[in-house]
Amino acid sequence: MKTIPRRIVTGIRNGKSIIEKDAIISNVSEHFPGLIISDIWSTDSMPVKLEEEKIIENIAFPHTPKNGSYFRYVQIPPDKDLGIIAEQGQSHPLMHQTDTLDYIVILSGEIYLIVDEDQTLLQAGDIVVQRGTNHAWSNRSDAPCIQLAILLDASK
Repeated sequence: MKTIPRRIVTGIRNGKSIIEKDAIISNVSEHFPGLIISDIWSTDSMPVKLEEEKIIENIAFPHTPKNGSYFRYVQIPPDKDLGIIAEQGQSHPLMHQTDTLDYIVILSGEIYLIVDEDQTLLQAGDIVVQRGTNHAWSNRSDAPCIQLAILLDASK
């Protein structure tokens, strides 16, 4: 699996569908060693304006635009490669809460989804519907986990 994905964007010219862009993602960052984030697309309205391209600043914990969405590809390295040691009974050091509805698909590898009162092992093909809860990702394996995430603006 590629660390940085290729993005193909379609469009319409003269009433016909076309491939408007075809390139490796350039909006990529490595906020922690081995944690590769490729931001693919975002929107800032609903309904979406199809003719508009919008990519927002690539940060570890993004701020999804009001009434918008955020699409990202993430490679999460093993915890040991990040120097993360989660002690029994203590909160994971990367625990955070979002204010979005997130659709997350595990593309390869495995990772634990940790929430305040529980955790579960996710493997390739598993899908998470993350509803604005406190959570962390813990990769206890020896290989990176690749996930695809779509974050939608939400209200409580």
